[in-house]
Amino acid sequence: MNFDLTPEQESIRSAVTQLCTQFPESYWRERDIDGVFPDAFYRAMGEAGWLGLAIPEAYGGAGLGVQEAAVMMQAVAESGACMSGASSIHINVFGLMPVAVFGTEAQKQRMLPPMAKGRVKSCFGVTEPNTGLNTTKLKTRAVRQGDRYVVHGQKVWISTAQVADKILLLARTTPLAELPAGDRSGGLSLFYTDLDRRHVDIRKIDKMGRHCVDSNEMFIDGLEIPVEDRIGEEGRGFKYILHGMNPERVLLASEAIGIGRIALAKASAYARERIVFDRPIGQNQGIQHPLARNWVELEAAQLLMMKAAWLYDGGRECGAEANAAKYLAAEAGFRACEQAILTHGGMGYSKEFHVERYLREVMITRIAPVSREMILSHIAERVLGQAKSY
Repeated sequence: MNFDLTPEQESIRSAVTQLCTQFPESYWRERDIDGVFPDAFYRAMGEAGWLGLAIPEAYGGAGLGVQEAAVMMQAVAESGACMSGASSIHINVFGLMPVAVFGTEAQKQRMLPPMAKGRVKSCFGVTEPNTGLNTTKLKTRAVRQGDRYVVHGQKVWISTAQVADKILLLARTTPLAELPAGDRSGGLSLFYTDLDRRHVDIRKIDKMGRHCVDSNEMFIDGLEIPVEDRIGEEGRGFKYILHGMNPERVLLASEAIGIGRIALAKASAYARERIVFDRPIGQNQGIQHPLARNWVELEAAQLLMMKAAWLYDGGRECGAEANAAKYLAAEAGFRACEQAILTHGGMGYSKEFHVERYLREVMITRIAPVSREMILSHIAERVLGQAKSY
């Protein structure tokens, strides 16, 4: 058993870390203030070939696994880019896995290379305001009319829709009332198509953090989607998006750990340098012990996250591990960011030291893409054999 990164993974971490030095924390602070999408960072990652890390080589990517993607995304977050940097490239890295796995050869050739090279931006349209995590109850309707589908409905918390060219959209093609008894997940179809703004009204949500990567309400009124933009079979879209859920949890975990690590590094440095009562504040156990606890928690989360990635890349079941990694990493990252603010005292509340931004950004990982409570319910049911509670 070897817990070291492979030489290739070490190379990825080193190269991405070096690229991120072009975008110092002052860059991300400016993006946090002005709310402008980090196009320069997005272009740099695309030109260096990192956006296609997990896309098969035949379609312009590197064909690497979730372990390598986790290493890359953690390096981005740990650079101080936090969720702003990570979220700007999320969908390029893993979002089109349903296309890579279930799409036709023609679709793969048409859809994957532009994403791998960063030539297009895409968004992911699943969540709806009245269903939340109950995805099988989605109501946005796609009705087939000849060689196309016509879509009406509403989505919410859609990231990057303000700048996106394309959308990976999950919509209902069979009404719930017409599904066979016991078929909870059928009737949903997956599409990857142009985001035609003549038929989609996108309204930005003002939020706590990650200001430069927009989140939106989306009102769809008559969006036409060619049949050739449907991924896989009609009615099996929910099963297709499940393919990307475990990698998504692993990558969110890696990013939460990355944010926690930079927060801990900042707090530790400040504790060594800040002199009060003629000695460094880090000499006090009241400062030392919380920071040491943060290190322990982040290391534990890292081990579980990499185990989940390793299981996924090996084709093994990893649902419990991926969910647990996301839970543990989000909590560890949050506590590290909170402690960084407390260690800095009053200066932690200022924007000058960046730690307040870390806290606002790491909060996302505790909420999305699945809540802590749903993760615990999943583990209780699937691992511990308890009765389903919802």
